[in-house]
Amino acid sequence: MVKSVLISSASIDYQYPSNFGVVLCGHGSRDPKAVKEFINVVNRIKSRIPNIPVAYGFLEFNRPIISEALDQLRSFGVERVIALPAMLFAAGHTKNDIPAVLNKYSAENGLFIEYGKELGINSLMIGAAGARLKEIIDRNPVFPISETLLVVAGRGSSDPDANSNVCKITRMLVEGFGFGWGETVFSGVTFPLVDPGLRHSLKLGFKRVILLPYFLFSGILVSRVRDHAMRVAKDNPDVQFLNASYLSDQDLVIDTFMERIQEVFNGENFMNCALCKYRSNLLGFESEVGSEQISHHHHVEGCLDICPENKQDEHLHAHFPYPHAQHPLGPVTLRSLNKGQI
Repeated sequence: MVKSVLISSASIDYQYPSNFGVVLCGHGSRDPKAVKEFINVVNRIKSRIPNIPVAYGFLEFNRPIISEALDQLRSFGVERVIALPAMLFAAGHTKNDIPAVLNKYSAENGLFIEYGKELGINSLMIGAAGARLKEIIDRNPVFPISETLLVVAGRGSSDPDANSNVCKITRMLVEGFGFGWGETVFSGVTFPLVDPGLRHSLKLGFKRVILLPYFLFSGILVSRVRDHAMRVAKDNPDVQFLNASYLSDQDLVIDTFMERIQEVFNGENFMNCALCKYRSNLLGFESEVGSEQISHHHHVEGCLDICPENKQDEHLHAHFPYPHAQHPLGPVTLRSLNKGQI
């Protein structure tokens, strides 16, 4: 007879075999604050399932790396692992890099690993973002919501499926609150970037802007978003700019992680392949169908100082070229703003 332990997500209790564990797979960051925030999320998940081993690992910059986290779970007697990408949306890290690391480890060590879904879009994640907006609105109740412009800043990816999800989050929040207008900008890779996107949006004439960085944790990219927003705000002193917080360990984010664990256990962890540029003939990205899905991080796992000067975000690994790299509101603008440092 298999022993079982109890797991709780929100108000629902589930039972799981006692020989399984969970690993949270993060990207890693040079920013100690971002790492601390990630570990805090892991600890909050541990508090929900105190009788189940939970480990964490990073793709790069920090230790433990993912394989070391899996070693730790095996040392606890774990025979079945649920691996969750600590990522908002499914792009290259979620679709390629993490699965490549997990598959390699599973093949070499005979460990049964089931891969969960990214946090994605559900009512919980929309609620988490809404909670961050409500915090800033309640502190600044001067303008009506209908006269306020919401700008959601996403990470930015060469995967249009992931980028489109940020736009959907924006629309859900605009309709949920009744904002006067909503725009989506990105910190890098795609377009529109924060600086040109904000300047373009201000032509609508709104005198209050709420900027929501739709990121899980702090770090270089969140700082970039805010720095560029401050530059635009300085040039537009007649407009009130309000900065909402990123998601971090908001309660509904933790609930979503718990939901993703349950989905794996129920065999319901389905990723969106219909709009995946590696699997469908997606408009503008046809040449990437069938591209080999390998990790671009294997040579920098656990390393903090691996990038040459002025190439902090290139990681020394090659990606399929983004077809709109020369877009006037995209990466070209970012290079000029940062004097060649993307």
